[in-house]
Amino acid sequence: MKAALGVIAIALGTSASVLGVMTLAVGLARHDPKLLLAGRKYVFALLGAAVLAVAIMEWALIGHDFSLKYVAENNARGTPLLFTITGLWAALEGSILLWTLALAVYLAATAHRFRHRATDPIVAWATLIGLLVALFFFALMLGPANPFRVMSSIPFDGRGPNPLLQNHPLMAFHPPMLYLGYVGFTIPFSFAMAALITGRFGEGWLADTRRATIIAWGFLTIGIILGGWWSYEVLGWGGFWAWDPVENASLLPWLTGTAFIHSVMVQERRGMLRVWNLSLVIATFCLTILGTFLTRSGVLNSVHSFSTSDIGPWLLTFLAVVAGSGIALIAWRADKLHAPGRIDSPVSREAAFLGNNLLFAGLAFVVLLGTVYPLLAEALNGQQLSVGEPYFDAMTTPLGLALLFLMAAAPALPWRAASGDLLRRRLAIPAWIGAGSMVIAVMLDTRGLVPVLAFGFAAFALANIARSIYVGVRARRRANGEGWLRAGGRTVGSNPRLYGGLIVHTGVVLIAIALASFGTFGSRREVRLERGQSATVSGYTVTFLGTSLDRSAQKTTKSARLRLAQGGDVLGVYAPSISTFPNSTQGIGTPSVRTGIREDVYLTLVSSLSESKQVTVVVAVNPMVLWLWIGGGVMAIGTVVALIPVRRRDRATSDPAPAPAQPIELASEEVPA
Repeated sequence: MKAALGVIAIALGTSASVLGVMTLAVGLARHDPKLLLAGRKYVFALLGAAVLAVAIMEWALIGHDFSLKYVAENNARGTPLLFTITGLWAALEGSILLWTLALAVYLAATAHRFRHRATDPIVAWATLIGLLVALFFFALMLGPANPFRVMSSIPFDGRGPNPLLQNHPLMAFHPPMLYLGYVGFTIPFSFAMAALITGRFGEGWLADTRRATIIAWGFLTIGIILGGWWSYEVLGWGGFWAWDPVENASLLPWLTGTAFIHSVMVQERRGMLRVWNLSLVIATFCLTILGTFLTRSGVLNSVHSFSTSDIGPWLLTFLAVVAGSGIALIAWRADKLHAPGRIDSPVSREAAFLGNNLLFAGLAFVVLLGTVYPLLAEALNGQQLSVGEPYFDAMTTPLGLALLFLMAAAPALPWRAASGDLLRRRLAIPAWIGAGSMVIAVMLDTRGLVPVLAFGFAAFALANIARSIYVGVRARRRANGEGWLRAGGRTVGSNPRLYGGLIVHTGVVLIAIALASFGTFGSRREVRLERGQSATVSGYTVTFLGTSLDRSAQKTTKSARLRLAQGGDVLGVYAPSISTFPNSTQGIGTPSVRTGIREDVYLTLVSSLSESKQVTVVVAVNPMVLWLWIGGGVMAIGTVVALIPVRRRDRATSDPAPAPAQPIELASEEVPA
C-alpha cells in the first residue's frame, strides 16, 4: 500500500509540474493574467505532493516496512530512531526525494512572496523555470531513482544504513543543510533566466532574489562546516577537510555563490558586471547539479559517496541543457547587456570586488580541474589518476591568502577612487596591527611564510572590521544627537546587510586563524601501550586503563579506556572505539576527543582490541579546532543579520526638511554632512 501511495504522490507532483508549465507558457504567450494566476497555484500542488511522498517514506522507515526496497537496504530493526529518520537521505532515491521537497518549499515560498506580482512576466517565467527543474527531479523518481520500488521477497530485517551514516548525530543535520543550500540556488537561477528571456536584465532581478541567494548561501555554508565537523568526529583521521571529490563538489557552488554575493553589490551600486553576475548565477546552479552527479552517480570512489546508480546520464544531460540554455540566452542578449558603469580607479571598492571575484573564480577553476580531471582522463584514455592534497594546497593557498587580504582592505575603500590621504587614514592603524601580528607570529616560532602571512592578514582584517563598526556606531550617535541622518530613505545605522557582512567576515577570519594554527602548531604521535602503561605527548599523559565491550541491536563496540592528564591534573577518561555492525564485516573506528578553547586532544585506535593487554593509539594535539566551528557559527549569525529587513523612517516625521537623498556606506565613512 505504501508503495502505491508513494508512486501516486510522485505522479501527482509530476502532473502538477507539467500542468503548471503548460498553463504558464500559454498565459505568457497570450498575455493572459488569469492563466498566469492559475499557473502559480500548481506550485502549491507540487509542494503537497512532495510532502506526501516524504511522509509516506518516513512512515515506511519508522514502521520498518521492508516490502520497499529502499527501506530494506537502508534500515534495520535495530537502527536507532534518529538514524531511522535520517535514512531518508542515506542513499540516492531518498536524497532525490529530499531534494524535491526542498525545491517545492522554495518554489512555494517564492510564489507566496510574489503573489501580488504573479502576472509580472519575469515572475511568471521564473516560476515556469522552477517548475521545469522540479519536473526533472520528479521524472527521476518515476524512472531510475524511484524510492518506492518493492521487494520480490520481503526480508524479516533490513541491512541498515551505511555504518558511517549511523555513527554520529550530525548525520541528521549535515546533508539537509547542504541540500537546502544546493536547491536554494534554483531561485536566483530561475530569475536570472527569466531576466534574460524577458530582456529585463537590469538590477531588478537582483533585488527580487537577494534574500533567496543569501538564504541558500547560508545553508550551504552551514552544511560545509557541519561536514567538516562530521569528518573530524567520525572518520578518525584527525582532520576535517581532505580535498575529497565529494567535499569539493559542495565547495564549488559555494565559491561561485560567494563571488556573486560580492559582485552583485557592484551592479547595484554602479550598474556594472551584468554579464558576469548572470554567468555566476547560472554557473552556481550548474555546479549544484554537477555536485549531485559526483555524489550520487557512483563515478567516484569516495568515503562520502554512499550509492551507485544509472542516474549519471540523466544528470549530465540535464546539466548540458541548463548550461547550453544559459550560454545561448547570454549570447542572444549580448548587445543589450552592456553596462554603463566602468572602474574609475584600481584603488576603489569596485576594483577590489572585481579582484575578489577573479580570485574566487580562480579557486573554483583550480578545484574543478583537480576534481574532474581524473574522471576525464579515465573516460578518454582509460588512465586512472589521482589528484591529491599536495596539488590543492599548492594551488589554493596563494589564492586564499590574496582573498584574505582583499577581504581586509576592500570594506575600507570608497567607491570610484581613493586618495592617498584617505587610504592612510583608514588603513594605517589596521596595517600596523597586521604587521605587528606577523612579528609576534615569528617570535612564537611559527613555521613557514604562509601561516605568518595568514596571521597578519587575519589581524589586519579584524582591525578593519572593528574600525567599520566604530564608524557605524559613531554615525549612529551623531544621528541620535542631531536628528536622524538619512540616505536614500534609510536611517544611519540601520544597514543589516553591512553589519551582517562584517559578522560573516569575522567568522571567516576566525576560521583562517584556526586553519593556520592547526597546520603550524599541531603535533601527532603513535604510541603502543600495555595496561597501566603511560606515554606523554605535548605535555599530555595518556594511560591505558583497559578495555570495555558494549553490545546493542545496532552495533558491537569495543573501547580502550584511556586516562588523560596534564601537569598532574586528571582531565578525564576517554574511550576511542571500534564498532562492528550486523551487516558489515568492516570495523568502524570512532575517535574520542577532548575539546578545548585552545586545543583538542584527539585519540584514535590503530590496533584491534582482540587482545586487551596492549593497544596502539594515535595521540594528536590539534590547536584551535573549536574555533573552526565557532567561526562557522559566527558566519551563520551574520547571514541571519543580513536578512533582517531594512528599517526606514517616515520622512514627514523624522526629516521634515531633508536634503537630497544620497547613498550611505558606513564602512566607507560616506555619511552625508
